[in-house]
Amino acid sequence: MRAFACIAIGVLCAAAHAGPRAEIQVALCEPADRLQGKLALRPRGAPYETWLFDDRSLTLLGRGLRLRLRVSASGGDLTLKVARQDCASLPPDAVPRKEGKCEIDVHGDVADGAVSLSRTLDAATTRELIMGKVPVAALLSEAQSRFLRDVVKAWPLPSDLRALGPISNRVYSASRYDVDVSTLPDGGQYAEIADKVPLDRVPRERDRLMQHLARAEVEVCAKQEGQAAEKLQRLLAK
Repeated sequence: MRAFACIAIGVLCAAAHAGPRAEIQVALCEPADRLQGKLALRPRGAPYETWLFDDRSLTLLGRGLRLRLRVSASGGDLTLKVARQDCASLPPDAVPRKEGKCEIDVHGDVADGAVSLSRTLDAATTRELIMGKVPVAALLSEAQSRFLRDVVKAWPLPSDLRALGPISNRVYSASRYDVDVSTLPDGGQYAEIADKVPLDRVPRERDRLMQHLARAEVEVCAKQEGQAAEKLQRLLAK
């Protein structure tokens, strides 16, 4: 935990003034069927489908941007996620309360602010977006477009963004934690366990989570920087 304190303390102290919470995220390198027994997983909610958007050069990923569409029977939630943000110094109107949040994502020993802005799409529009009949840039909310344009200077978006997927997702409860299992079209699986906690409790609660995983003999991935890059590369290659 000493490494975490040294790397992340500047982020945590700066963000404490604005009051966001932190999400501790740990990538698990354990097959889903083994996790079921080791962590006593209980399904939470219905399975859902996810699509990611980027071009062949993964331009958005390189800029710390993610566009994600979560699909349900009634439509979809289109989310812009922006990494490496200082939650305390964002303009007051950058993240409208009812449309998004800025919180601290903790991967391994590194903590970074991350902005999420979402909007809801109806079922017909969701289908058109997946099929490429409408560009994703045309469906962004005013808050999403404004953040890209005014805060991160990433507007306009690349013209050849495409829907990459589908990824099948299932969320489970494991004691006090959430476990997300993602399955790609090629059969590859990714699992992540997460816990949302107050900022000042991150070191203690991360230790507690790691001890929980060790007792259950769950294999933790050596690389903890997040799984987005590898997922996108596999989706492009399919």
